[in-house]
Amino acid sequence: MTVLSFDEQGVEVVYEGTEFRLEAELIEEATRKSYPDVTDHEVLKLVEEDPSLSSEPRRIAEILD
Repeated sequence: MTVLSFDEQGVEVVYEGTEFRLEAELIEEATRKSYPDVTDHEVLKLVEEDPSLSSEPRRIAEILD
């Protein structure tokens, strides 16, 4: 299971027991979107090759609100 924790500067990720951080700038470069407009599903796809996406995508701006 992958855990994503969002803040203003990026995302703390726990993936298969490994913890790391994705900075907002890196996420923006990878998605070609501004950080607040990226969805949690898009971040998950950066981490996992074939993630299970059962819920509706949420923009980071909504998550941080």
